[in-house]
Amino acid sequence: MRQLFVAGNWKMRLNGRQSIRLAGRLRERVGDVTDVRLAVCPPFVYLKSVAELLSECSIDVGAQNMHAEEAGAFTGEVAGPMLLDVGCRYVILGHSERRHVFGETDEFINQKVLKALSLGLEPIVCGGETLSQREAVQTESVVSDQLKSGLAGVTAEQMAKVTIAYEPVWAIGTGRTATPQQAEDVHALLRALLTEMYGADVSADTVIQYGGSVKPENAAELMAMPNVDGALVGGASLEAASFEGIIRAAQSARK
Repeated sequence: MRQLFVAGNWKMRLNGRQSIRLAGRLRERVGDVTDVRLAVCPPFVYLKSVAELLSECSIDVGAQNMHAEEAGAFTGEVAGPMLLDVGCRYVILGHSERRHVFGETDEFINQKVLKALSLGLEPIVCGGETLSQREAVQTESVVSDQLKSGLAGVTAEQMAKVTIAYEPVWAIGTGRTATPQQAEDVHALLRALLTEMYGADVSADTVIQYGGSVKPENAAELMAMPNVDGALVGGASLEAASFEGIIRAAQSARK
């Protein structure tokens, strides 16, 4: 059975002192959890200090983005080798805010995915539909195109290092959450596509997280669905107690 994976995306929040305090509290509360895979993704400038603090526990560290090139004249960007240098295991790619605020295309996201894998980073590849797309009954086509484009050129062997995150844009930071069945329907669609692309074994082993206003109150019901393999958590990951609540929900979801 797939091990559930809960990752916290801190986005552009928390200063250095707050980041260290939160990481320290998480180490104390859930640093010994091994039955659920855990990660936190702080802002770039705090990655090294958080990674050092968490180095002796079970919580891994990821970045929120990276450039598709390893080095070059890309002012303000961060390269994959830099992320490895400061202790990252994961990198979030294709988050809706990168797509819709910064205009990143499926093709550019795919370049990042391929680069991350070539360097040994494990990408969390995001996708999801907007409210207007859902209301126009375009969810299936949108997420299918995002998945196929994002994984273009990724081999079946490399898929062992890839996590997929379904994050309906209409549920991110809005307080609205997809119902467990809505989430399950899209996750099942994504898994069926993975079967077409890579075969049943790879599909069965691939972790598909849900992201979008996940809280301790709804986490257990979401992660009890057979194809929802954890959560990519935004606001609720900024407080140790609420993030712990989601992790505890994951621990009990499939027992």
